[in-house]
This record gives sequence, structure tokens and C-alpha cells, in this order.
Amino acid sequence: MSELERLKLLTSQMHLEPSGGDECPKLSSRKEDSIYTSHATLPNGKHISLLKTLLTSVCERDCFYCPFRQGRDFRRATFRPDEFAKVFMYMHKAGMVEGIFLSSGVINGGIYTQDQILATAEILRRKHTYQGYLHLKVMPGAQKAQVEQAMLLADRVSVNLEAPNTQRLKQLAPHKEFTEELLKPLHWAEQIRKEKSPHKAWKGTWPSTVTQFVVGGADESDLELLSTTEKLHRQMGLTRAYFSRFNPISDTPLENKSPTPLERQNRLYQASFLIRDYGFTLEEMPFEGEGNLLLEVDPKLAWAQRNLTGQPIEINSAPRHLLLRIPGIGPKGVETIIKARRQSKLRDLSQLTKLGVMARKAAPYILLDGVQPAHQLSLF
Repeated sequence: MSELERLKLLTSQMHLEPSGGDECPKLSSRKEDSIYTSHATLPNGKHISLLKTLLTSVCERDCFYCPFRQGRDFRRATFRPDEFAKVFMYMHKAGMVEGIFLSSGVINGGIYTQDQILATAEILRRKHTYQGYLHLKVMPGAQKAQVEQAMLLADRVSVNLEAPNTQRLKQLAPHKEFTEELLKPLHWAEQIRKEKSPHKAWKGTWPSTVTQFVVGGADESDLELLSTTEKLHRQMGLTRAYFSRFNPISDTPLENKSPTPLERQNRLYQASFLIRDYGFTLEEMPFEGEGNLLLEVDPKLAWAQRNLTGQPIEINSAPRHLLLRIPGIGPKGVETIIKARRQSKLRDLSQLTKLGVMARKAAPYILLDGVQPAHQLSLF
């Protein structure tokens, strides 16, 4: 196969793996038989085109949901580290891509596979002096020294937990070890950040760490997923969790399982942002009886309907943490409100609209100088 044909094969299923951006992902509009690139948002807010690919689609693992699982009948491809670095740099210099997300199937064990990923990153950084965005995957079974080396080379490293706990992982990937192979590398990454200076890292700071969950593949609840996510943010310095809805792949053990609604994936993103950025706790999430979020209403609005109806918040005096709980107001909106109210009283919804606030959405839950603004009641 030519290099182009191999790259097409290696990127063919990478739309299933989210890797950048703070928005809730939408369904891919990827054309078949094309190299998959995506638009990603970096931690500094910059938007780039990202090549998402594998070094090899050969894999010795047998994860029940994965298109690259061992024994599945499809055409596979492999790049050597130097070979792949050359191809990527050609695309980068041609302006086709600005950054890279590099993963791999597991071949000859996690340690060997991680060495191949690290070798590729070393060639890009040292030989080709690539200074752009680099997101490296940590393989199951990788060693602590390999995690540290990845952190010295990358802007972001990720470890896919796939499921929220040991029991659920067995339903997705029966031969993976949740604690030893997956959770431990995230713990090592936080340990390295706390105990070692990042002065040798390529940009002088330690990279962020992220993880991904397959939503609905193991019949887990939203409560299970968000409970693990909250602990990872609090205890292991996780930057964010990605939620990838389960979609059945032909010729896999879960091919007949129903796909997870896209709405559920997006509600999990919204709830995780409330925990990470808005000061909400897990106990405040509006779970239903089965431990799942409502699909019809975003979790912030559902919380407000339960807690702020009849107890509106005064915009002119409420502290920051209360303003963040009002639907239609995000972190930037809170800052503009606090700045504006230092100058004069806010008395009209039009003033909030000019500040970039979704005023009509906020109206049922606020007071403006002691008066609740007129608003149209929802039919539901």
C-alpha cells in the first residue's frame, strides 16, 4: 500500500475518538475513503486542524466494541515511527494539518507500543523540530517512565478509561485491567506534575491529561460516569473527560446492541462542565430514578427548575458562584455582569443581552433591582 492508502485506513475510524475542543461533539460528516481530520480547540482557545490517526491498526486486544479488535476481518495498516513522522511533516508543511493526535493498536504489548509512539514523537520534536500541537495516547500497560517521557514531548496526554469502573470495563474489554493498566497512568501523571519540575518539557510546562468513556456500551448509568469523572478532576488533575456515545460496529460482539442517543452524550458533557467549571457537585446533578440525566432538558436548566423556581437570584448583588447557577449565564457572562454592576444598577433584560447573556433563558430565575422581569412561561 502507498503511504496515502495506509493513512486513509489508519484514520478511517478515528472520528469515534474525540480529542479536542470544549464543545459537545456533533455527528461526523466525514467523507468515506478520505484522510480524517477534525477541527480542535486548544486549551488557549486557538482553533486548529487536527490529524487523528493510529501508528498501526493491528491490535492484540479484543475489546468488544472496537473496530480494531483482534480477529475482526478488515484491512489493516502500519507505519514505522520515522516513516509516519515524514508523512505528517509533509502534510504539516503543505498546510493540510496543524496538529496531531497519535494513538495506536496494541502490538507486542503496551510497553513496546508505547515505545513506538514515543519514538515517533521524538523524531517529530528532535529531528523535524516540529513545534506544533501534539496529543499522545498512553497505552494500557505502559510504564511510569514512558508516561513521563510522553509528558516531556506532548501538549496533551490521554488514557482511555472507557468505562467508569472495573465491573463495567469487563463488559467492554474483558482483558483490560481498570486499576493497573488504565487508572494508574493517570495517577502517575498527576504525581509527576506535583513532584518534578517541567523545565525539560518541550514548552516548559506539563501537558494536560484527559480521558474518554464509551457511553452506553456497558449499560452504565450517568451517575457512575460522572462520579468517576468528578474524582478524576479532584484527585488526579484531569483536565477533562470525553464522552463518546456507543455505536455498534459490524463483526464485533456488540454489533446488535442499540446505539446510544447523541443527546445522552451531550447531556454528560454539559453536566461534566457544570462540575468542572461552575462549582456544581455530583449530589446536585438532577439524576432521575435510574441514575441518568434527563435527555429533554439540559442539567443546568433542570437544576434551576427544581431549585430556583420561586427563589430568583438578584443579579445586582449575588456572588459569583450563585450567578453561575442561572441558566443562560456562563463564566464569561458572570464576569461581564460583575463588572457592569459596579458602574450602575442592572434593571432591564436588554442590558443583560448587551452583556452577552441569554437573557430570556435567565429571566424566570432572576431579579433585576428587586423586580422579576416579565417572561413567557414554558408550556412544559
